[in-house]
Amino acid sequence: MSAAAAARSILTQLHELMASRISAQGKLNQVVDIIGEALHSEVCSIYLLREGMLELFATRGLEQAAVHVTRLGVGEGLTGTIAANIETLNLAEATTHPEFQYRRETGEEKFHSFAGVPIVRRERAIGVLTVQHVDPRRYEDVEIEALQTVAMVLAELLHNAGLVDNESAGGTSGNHTGQEVLHGLQLVKGLALGQAVFHQPRITIEQTVAEDTEAERQRVYLAFDRMREQIDHMTGQAEFGVGGEQEEVLETYRMFAYDEGWSRRINEAIDSGLTAEAAIERVQQRTRMRMREIDDPLLADRMHDLEDLANRLLRIVSGQLGTAASQGLRHDAILIAKNLGPAELLEYDKRRLKGVVLEEGSLTAHVVIVARAMGVPVIGRLRNARGLIREGDTLLVDGDAATLTIRPAQGVLDAFEGRLLRSRERQAGYAKLRDVEPFTRDGQRVQVMMNAGLRDDIAMLNLTGADGIGLFRTEFQFLVSAQLPSRDMQKRLYKDVLDAAGERPVIFRTVDIGGDKALPYTITESTNEDENPAMGWRALRLALEREGLLMGQARALLEAAAGKTLNVMFPMVSEPWEFDAAKEVFDRQLAYLRGLKRTLPEAINYGVMLEVPALAEMLDVLAPKVRFISIGTNDLTQFLFAADRANPKLAERYDWLSPSILRFLARVVQGTKGHKIDLGVCGEMGGRRLEALALIGLGIRRLSITPASVGPIKELVRRIDTEEIGAAMQGLLASPPRDMRAALAQWAADHEIDVD
Repeated sequence: MSAAAAARSILTQLHELMASRISAQGKLNQVVDIIGEALHSEVCSIYLLREGMLELFATRGLEQAAVHVTRLGVGEGLTGTIAANIETLNLAEATTHPEFQYRRETGEEKFHSFAGVPIVRRERAIGVLTVQHVDPRRYEDVEIEALQTVAMVLAELLHNAGLVDNESAGGTSGNHTGQEVLHGLQLVKGLALGQAVFHQPRITIEQTVAEDTEAERQRVYLAFDRMREQIDHMTGQAEFGVGGEQEEVLETYRMFAYDEGWSRRINEAIDSGLTAEAAIERVQQRTRMRMREIDDPLLADRMHDLEDLANRLLRIVSGQLGTAASQGLRHDAILIAKNLGPAELLEYDKRRLKGVVLEEGSLTAHVVIVARAMGVPVIGRLRNARGLIREGDTLLVDGDAATLTIRPAQGVLDAFEGRLLRSRERQAGYAKLRDVEPFTRDGQRVQVMMNAGLRDDIAMLNLTGADGIGLFRTEFQFLVSAQLPSRDMQKRLYKDVLDAAGERPVIFRTVDIGGDKALPYTITESTNEDENPAMGWRALRLALEREGLLMGQARALLEAAAGKTLNVMFPMVSEPWEFDAAKEVFDRQLAYLRGLKRTLPEAINYGVMLEVPALAEMLDVLAPKVRFISIGTNDLTQFLFAADRANPKLAERYDWLSPSILRFLARVVQGTKGHKIDLGVCGEMGGRRLEALALIGLGIRRLSITPASVGPIKELVRRIDTEEIGAAMQGLLASPPRDMRAALAQWAADHEIDVD
């Protein structure tokens, strides 16, 4: 018998049974008989989740006295394992499985083979359907598929009958109803409280049995056509600068979209009597089973591609195409996603979006850069977060400790709200300093500037009272665009930024893309070969190779700054000749515009990012050529320590207050003395109060930080005497203590400077 024929026979009987007036318990009793006979199995049993336990509700072949008596915890025994992992088991000999447990009251000792599938609703197991056989044998694929089909129909029956835990039917397994605390990777610091919102809203299959098979088949055909159009469009966008692994990945993705075997299996599921949605889900369940059995990581990744395509197809056929952003946020929200792109994050209402939780994510991900600029806390690497959280759950995001509290107890919630209130009170105090210039106690003026990269960031200039924009990341416009931004688009953005800033300075950093910020339309063969992207073909290295990219940006910046002062900074400069080559590109564009008699900038100041340690050895050569230097502490730290900041094992290992970093910075400060150079720091280091104290002690007088840090740092500056902290830093660096952070914190406490 074919899979479709077996499933059709069972579905026909189940359809008649569901339409009858028999009680729900009576229907379940008949279901186990139908399955047992169809699969020639001596045992068929149904376990349902009740009060957080899996209760034997109906059986054919086991002791009837065990019905409503045998109860298993989720994760207990083979049945509990199926529910906990939402996976299928198919065992020729049940006793060989490490989770096997024998229940004497069931009389199952004489049965050897075992197979079971979860009964799933809204991605949660609400029960388990099992079969057993006296002889040791693995059940065939056709039999497993029949069980999966029945489980889908049962989910609909059980939900309508109200036989399972209410919360389970609503989308949470019984063992996921209380408080849970998950630990992840700190991506963006901060505290947030809100309701869980899934970036990709879950699709609940409300109807499993088809009324018109041909109509369901046509719905799938149309969905396949639309999905393939989307994939073709996506791969077409990536063809600018083709070559290398990226092209191969996209082509594999496209190959799956056109795989006739996949569409044939879905058609067979429809032939068995399922709706289009149910057919896609059944084939998807089979894919998940195969994924669990794959040891080859490369092949497993390809199966993940097929899983992703199945989700896309399911959304198309159900008509649920949009993300939560398109539906709008109604409450303060914590966004839940496997991963996010920067453009997707920007679609959300910033007033309602309070935090982001990612199952994956890394410190260098583009979305993290954007979230930090938005002041939205982010925690990553929270495995199975989407499996533990239900829509609307109250969530507490502690970006400082990298913990997520799900469904907090009232006492925990009260304490967290207290922390939030104190944080807001501090922010209100900082807001009062908006129009106050940050002078130290001994009269030293410290420039407190902000980092930006988006048009919306400019509003924060007035809200924070920052002295200007010390780092405008021009690559943000590239990261959130589907294609290379035109010169006119770049010019409009830069002009808007300068107009909004008024008399306050703006330092534009030329594009830092490539390597760890690879874009589909700028991919080159060399960027794909980087084993360590952060130290690879990126930033100025890539821009000098793709001179058209830098020429276009130079022209856009020069035209946008007509009649104003333009400050340009080149990233990832390793040697002075790289600065010379980049400046020459600007000089040629300047000469071209002068020849056209265009209005030019009143003044142009050039500078560099000092993030490659080698450049510090060439300061005497570089200094006469530049007006300013900005130390990029994020990249500098990983280069000094040979420590990838995206590696969670190394993320907290190397401290910004390490004597080696502070001594390096002190040497840079000393190396610029005697030159007319404005030396500053841009990066997270300058936005932390204790670190900022150390930087000011080293002689740094310009900090460019996140908008959220401007207020706290301005307040800190007003507490500092530069003579005192300067002398303290000299002593600490001359004879470094075992714990520099602790020693500096103690000094701050002794001088009544709050650095928390």
